[in-house]
Amino acid sequence: QVQLLESGGGLAQAGGSLRLSCAASGRTFSSGCMGWFRQAPGKEREFVARTRWSGGIVNYADYADSVKGRFTISRDNAKNMLYLQMNGLKPEDTGVYYCAASASWKCSAASASYDYWGQGTQVTVSS
Repeated sequence: QVQLLESGGGLAQAGGSLRLSCAASGRTFSSGCMGWFRQAPGKEREFVARTRWSGGIVNYADYADSVKGRFTISRDNAKNMLYLQMNGLKPEDTGVYYCAASASWKCSAASASYDYWGQGTQVTVSS
């Protein structure tokens, strides 16, 4: 059973930065597809970023338009970790951020393409 555990959330001021981490256990993802989603109060969960890799080489990473140029998703295969570096934070980035992993080598911006989810970490950005 794959378990995902997020950390790194907290309170930041607008324009500030936070780095989220996601530790994966129960399976070594030498190849795979993982992503970050977020859910603001009263809103549906939305796609933030995803990355796919094979044999330690990143095939691609893509982002929601709302975070493009500000957020960076990355992967450390040796540590079985996924990261989300968030710069230039805005109040609208506030929400619970979830790490997700696909059981196959494919995933998309759709939450249904992911099989495993973490519990989430709260990010609050003040203006």
